[in-house]
Amino acid sequence: MKNVAELSALIGLERIEDNLFRGQSYQTNWGRVYGGQVLAQALHAANLTVPEDRMAHSLHAYFILAGDVDLPVIYEVDRIRDGGSFATRRVKAIQKGRAIFNMSASFQVREEGIEHQIDMPNVPGPEALLSDVELAESFKDTLPDLYKRYRTPRPIEFKPVERVDFLDPHPHQPRRHVWIRAKGEIGDSLRLHQEIFVFASDYNLLTTAILPHQDIVRFDQLMLASLDHAIWFHRDFRMDEWLLLALESPIAGNARGFTKGSLFNTRGQLVASVVQEGLIRVRHGQPPQQ
Repeated sequence: MKNVAELSALIGLERIEDNLFRGQSYQTNWGRVYGGQVLAQALHAANLTVPEDRMAHSLHAYFILAGDVDLPVIYEVDRIRDGGSFATRRVKAIQKGRAIFNMSASFQVREEGIEHQIDMPNVPGPEALLSDVELAESFKDTLPDLYKRYRTPRPIEFKPVERVDFLDPHPHQPRRHVWIRAKGEIGDSLRLHQEIFVFASDYNLLTTAILPHQDIVRFDQLMLASLDHAIWFHRDFRMDEWLLLALESPIAGNARGFTKGSLFNTRGQLVASVVQEGLIRVRHGQPPQQ
């Protein structure tokens, strides 16, 4: 996928029955369905069953099995509740008759209330930074498989504030800042902007949890997989404008890494929060560095 128009088409689903939908898969070069795709399509499936006056305010998901990119994904929506202000949906993604993913999502009508937020980090703006694709040239020869992933056309542009060297044998603080923006203009549908961020949100989180451990293990010695994922939407935002994702990994242990992120617009408003826990295993036959 080269732009947001192609991504929007991917997120779109075929309705099979009232609560049953079919989605196609993004052809990744690592052979498994990309987690952000299932997240975005599952949210879209839920959106198709919710009244127009209710917008997603949170979702909580588990990745159960690796998905097959050569097969469609079936999304089954359970309409848990429609209340006066909130609606709740549960979505199950299915391949070969088995659940590969499940998600709960909550939707709310707009309401007035008290407000406060944390400050946006003071970091350089995106105009002064290189994209991750440009930075990937530095490990073209040493990490060809990783380089191939970065060179694959993507509908989202990422500009890291801190330059990360995945072969640097020194530990680093588990914190990163990444500017993100969709490639191409998007209409005014908040639901679509949310779905596109959900697609993008599976990037950058788990790799942040690796940074403190680069003195004992290299990136190419690790097997990474998303386990669970949660997002809260606080304010309206646009994915075709630059947004800053501030990432921090408070802990890793028991072969899992945990990362949280805060998403800010250029006016300093906190618009969304995301957390993820993922599997981090040393590949068989490749022990940590001594």
